[in-house]
Amino acid sequence: MKIFKFFISKIFLRKVILGIGMIILLCMANYITFTAARSVFSTFQGYKETKNMNKEGTYIANLDPYSNIDMNVINEEGTQAVYDYLNNNFNYALYTDGFIVPVPNTDDMKISLGYINEEYYKLKHFDLAEGTNLVFDYKIDEEIPVLVGKGLSKTYPVGSTIKIEKSAIGRPITLKVQGVLKQNSYNSIFYALNSKTYYNFSILFPVNKEFINNANLDFQLNGLMDVVILKTTKEKIADLGGVIKDNVGLKFNFFSQKENNEYFNEYFLNPLKIIAVSTIIFVIIITCLSIWNALVSIRLMLKDFTINLLVGLSYSKLRKIFYSYFGIISFINLTFIFIITAFNRYGCWLRKETTSVTYGLFGLIGMDWFALLVVLLLDIIIGVIIVENMLRKIRKVPISVGVLQ
Repeated sequence: MKIFKFFISKIFLRKVILGIGMIILLCMANYITFTAARSVFSTFQGYKETKNMNKEGTYIANLDPYSNIDMNVINEEGTQAVYDYLNNNFNYALYTDGFIVPVPNTDDMKISLGYINEEYYKLKHFDLAEGTNLVFDYKIDEEIPVLVGKGLSKTYPVGSTIKIEKSAIGRPITLKVQGVLKQNSYNSIFYALNSKTYYNFSILFPVNKEFINNANLDFQLNGLMDVVILKTTKEKIADLGGVIKDNVGLKFNFFSQKENNEYFNEYFLNPLKIIAVSTIIFVIIITCLSIWNALVSIRLMLKDFTINLLVGLSYSKLRKIFYSYFGIISFINLTFIFIITAFNRYGCWLRKETTSVTYGLFGLIGMDWFALLVVLLLDIIIGVIIVENMLRKIRKVPISVGVLQ
């Protein structure tokens, strides 16, 4: 330990500013790599989740960004006419969320109500921790079967009922918990595959034609925003766009998931390339600074260095000292990133951010641990590059000069 402290203080920390600067640069490289790795992992999940929608004849609705919503023009008669046209001419998958309902629960969390129809349910293949799959053949004046998230299941287990005073049909309804979603079940955004909505404190509500026909304007309009049209053609989609324009006054674009992915890739890959280049630059700077700092320090303390070599210090032991130092720095950086990530995850609980709350070991979920592993591998690579290059340079230092001193 004494010789370890001696060499670290005399080589890496001899010039304090350089030593601290190197540690900061390594921390920046680690955090950038962590962010990129987590984003890549989340994107992979998004691709996997939406693969069933990436089929010929499947189109996803998207409100044209230049189309202004005028609620004075839009009415229930117009939206109902659109749904009548959809029911008569298409198979479609409907999903809409963002409806917050006051449902008492042990975590005092606001509850998000997500509406899905049977076609969307088939596309997504929701995994259950317990209970049975949703059924869509019900009457709106009966108990309506629903799925709840893991967090909500503590208050409302399978078989329990939930009273909703305000619903999309404008009157109180009773829900019966049919099943519980797996922990951290999520929904990826069609146009931003690395963005997630988590269902831990959500209710998934099945909708059928009867429900849609009795739903209010807000539900019907929101349901059109991301509606997925199945097994159709571009000609029929163009006709649907015209029907929506005539009855609602809004212009909708319809893209395949492949087109959505291409749009996403165009904007996702460029930042990823910048991150990769930045990380490489940081690694090069860190390596050069470390080697230069070590060589300068060795030359300044050549006499002490020579004495240590003469009394038993070997280059293999010196290698262990250098690797131990970088191991400590890597551990500190990983701990720093871990604390920040855990704090951010826990912050979602404190802020009651319903759709961002997750469960995990020490608060971290799978993508976080994956990203930490990537950072660890990066640090190992950086450590090997720096230490081996330092030793190669140090071996070239004329130790005989130290003997003469």
